Amino acid sequence: MQTPWTEQGPIYQQLADRLAVQLLDGQPEEGEAMPSVRQLASSYLINPLTVTRALQTLAEHGLVEMRRGMGMYVTPGARERLRRQERERFLKRDWPALRAKLKRLGLTAGDLDWETN
Repeated sequence: MQTPWTEQGPIYQQLADRLAVQLLDGQPEEGEAMPSVRQLASSYLINPLTVTRALQTLAEHGLVEMRRGMGMYVTPGARERLRRQERERFLKRDWPALRAKLKRLGLTAGDLDWETN
């Protein structure tokens, strides 16, 4: 079941974020084709123009490239580039808020179980 779209931003950006997570997980691998606009529109039940905008967003970040007549492909080094960007974003934006919440709750590293889902 698909996670519903939120009010947190445009759907194309939410789709771009979901596709970026898949790229971080290695799907598809570097050099491989992205699913077509039609496939993605059908999978996510959204307008193909929205999908196109999401793919353009990934292209603007150098994660995918258009190959004329062939579709979009994952660029070499995309996964590592994306990993660096996400690490930086996490450390600057998410970690300070998470650290503050852990402190407010009185939780320490010993209270956290990294292996539990």
